[in-house]
Parts: sequence; C-alpha cells; structure tokens
Amino acid sequence: MTYRKTYKGRYKPKNPDKYKGNPGNVIYRSLWERRFMIYCDTNSAILEWGSEELIVPYKSPIDGRYHRYFPDFYLKYKDKDDNIRKLIVEVKPKKYTKPPIKNPKRKTTKWKNEVLEYIKNDAKWKAAREWSAKRGMEFTILTEDFIRPYK
Repeated sequence: MTYRKTYKGRYKPKNPDKYKGNPGNVIYRSLWERRFMIYCDTNSAILEWGSEELIVPYKSPIDGRYHRYFPDFYLKYKDKDDNIRKLIVEVKPKKYTKPPIKNPKRKTTKWKNEVLEYIKNDAKWKAAREWSAKRGMEFTILTEDFIRPYK
C-alpha cells in the first residue's frame, strides 16, 4: 500500500482583525493554500481576507441541479494606484484548469473522473465570475505559476 501524505491543517492568523470569519477556524487543504494564507495575513496591501467564507450557487451540468461552491479565498486589497478592490481566488494546480485529453486511446476510469471534475470546476468558475461581477468583484484562479509552496 502506498502512503500519500496530505497537507491539511489549521492556520492561526497573525493579524486576526484582518480575517473576515472565525479566525480560530481557518483550514488549509494544501501547502499552496497555506502559503497563500500567510501571504494574505502578512501583506499590508491586503485589508481583509477570508477562506471559504463565501457561497456561490452554481448549476452542475452533470446532474442539472444547483450546488454550493465555496471559493478558496476572498480578498479586499489596495492596488498599486491605491484603489480598493475585491477579489475571489481559487487555488488549483495548473493541470486541473485545462480540459483533459479529448479522445485518449484508452478511456480509463481515471480519465472519465478527470473529465467530470473538469466539467464541474468549469461550471463553478463560470458561476463565480458572474457572481463576482454582479458584486463589483473579480475572480481569478491561482496556480503554481503564482504560488510556490517550497520556496
């Protein structure tokens, strides 16, 4: 049996007044999320932040039903021109932001699961973009190109 280590835990904000939500219950589900939490917590341009504090409804193309999507992060920050902006952030490995191969030689269970996961994520992200825009916010997906957990 192969043991796969998961990187989950609780993050205790150094600046709990910046955290919007319960600062005693901040959970990270990957090292990338933890690294981004540290960035949000310690960056003076970020005025407030939260982790999985917002709910975005979306309709799944898989089952046709409405579900709730909890984006990884919410930020309120000052940009370089001192404008206050609000941003919703999803942290994902780059490979999950692209559709799987269209017609592989073998349609394995793994491939089918990847297709379903991509379809679900794509629906979530489209809903998040629309939901954010209606509220004067932006939505973005951060990958390893922005977050490096081992630096």
